[in-house]
Amino acid sequence: MIAFDYTVKDRDGIHARPAGTIIKTANLFSSDIKIEHKGRTESLKGGIFSLLGMGIRCGDTLRIKVDGVDEKAAADEIKRTFEEVL
Repeated sequence: MIAFDYTVKDRDGIHARPAGTIIKTANLFSSDIKIEHKGRTESLKGGIFSLLGMGIRCGDTLRIKVDGVDEKAAADEIKRTFEEVL
């Protein structure tokens, strides 16, 4: 398992456009990819509404956990996506 933290820099937090991109990226991999925020955990392979429902705002720090056969590639790509869209 690979885990990393990411602090949201986008002033709007996670909204529809970046959420869709993040979920689309996560679904490219077979690994299980989860996001933790304020005691709540959701799969990044779930629907967009589960991610939007977490109420992630600018300045919030998230914990991402990736576990599976392609976890290294998945973690690298998810991290790149977060940095690009948030």
